[in-house]
Amino acid sequence: MSDVVIKVEDVSKQYRLGTVGTGTLSHDLNRWWARLRGKADPTLAVTESNDRTHEGNSEYVWALNDINFEVKRGEVLGIIGRNGAGKSTLLKILSRVTAPTTGSVKVKGRIASLLEVGTGFHPELTGRENIYLNGAIMGMTRREVSAKLDEIVDFSGCERYLDTPVKRYSSGMTVRLGFAVAAHLEPEILVVDEVLAVGDAEFQKKCIGKMKDVAGHGRTVLFVSHNMGAVANLCTRGLLIDSGKITNSDEVEKIIESYLEKDVTKHEKSRVIDSKNRHTKTTLEVEILSVSIDHIHPISTCQPIKIMIKTRGNKRVPSFRIAGTIYKDSGTRVGSFFSDESLFVEQACEMDILLEIVSHNLSCGNYYIDLATGKGGTDAGHVNYDIVYEAIHFAVERGVDTSYVVNWNPQWGSVHFPVVVSEV
Repeated sequence: MSDVVIKVEDVSKQYRLGTVGTGTLSHDLNRWWARLRGKADPTLAVTESNDRTHEGNSEYVWALNDINFEVKRGEVLGIIGRNGAGKSTLLKILSRVTAPTTGSVKVKGRIASLLEVGTGFHPELTGRENIYLNGAIMGMTRREVSAKLDEIVDFSGCERYLDTPVKRYSSGMTVRLGFAVAAHLEPEILVVDEVLAVGDAEFQKKCIGKMKDVAGHGRTVLFVSHNMGAVANLCTRGLLIDSGKITNSDEVEKIIESYLEKDVTKHEKSRVIDSKNRHTKTTLEVEILSVSIDHIHPISTCQPIKIMIKTRGNKRVPSFRIAGTIYKDSGTRVGSFFSDESLFVEQACEMDILLEIVSHNLSCGNYYIDLATGKGGTDAGHVNYDIVYEAIHFAVERGVDTSYVVNWNPQWGSVHFPVVVSEV
């Protein structure tokens, strides 16, 4: 227990939907008396969990349901899940912004939190005054805060606006100052929600670096984000939350794979293309009608990727090509491919095209492909006849007969580059 800095036991959080009354004195007394005797809250309603897959008819909902986990000193924990899963509610409970309905949370050390834009800032106070206010809330003296002031201001980049009321700040400036305050006032536990998405790419990179630095000094970090690349880069362990419950707790790479796998299993092996995912600014001279994976799903690392594409010529096109870009399911671009302009189609005729990527060299994980028909290149100019976003999703799994080099860790990247080594 000595290394455990956060212990969450049987935590649940219930909210009432719609207008919430203030309750009655008798309800408050009954809750207090039940809590003294270690009993459940007698005013609680037993109702639906936080499941967005179906509509409930109760005015109560459990945002969190029976949450249990521990976090050790120096650990960097990534908490992931879909919107509405309960991640932010959990962080608010850990940060003591709200109390759990049932269960207990034990925290050892000071917590600094960045949960929402402007959290912990008084809008009428200046940036400088808010820095000292946050330090006082964390139990620091004015001298201790002053010693950190230059670092905070330099990191945030808000020196020019430091004596301006925070209500005049943009959301990006507010987040920059908020993170700088939270990270530099030396908390034992740093809690960061996905609010960092408000900042630009350069600042996000600085924040990830600072959180690594915080963890390197033996302090604990809890990080929530929909950016799986940032989670994998920063965190050592992960929690997967779904409908208010922890469904998995493991190494962060396995948690991310489990999270993204749920999205892949929702997609069919074949798909008829509609206007929803089609780029509007195309001529549709050669239209993509459907796309399918032409083998068992998921694909082994030693198998080629075979994609069947049905196209239709809305006019006679004597030559065109198929092109595509492969993405990780996190949205990271992996690479692109282009066929020769040797394809042709007659007007009002349909054509089936087999696209085969023989040596894809992709690591295990989940991917999708954007597809396009067109002609030309970057030098002489090009024309896109049709562009379809997320035309097909697929997964790559470890092959039985593949070498150790191909069966790599996803942290090594997404592509294996073949090399030839010889002694000279």
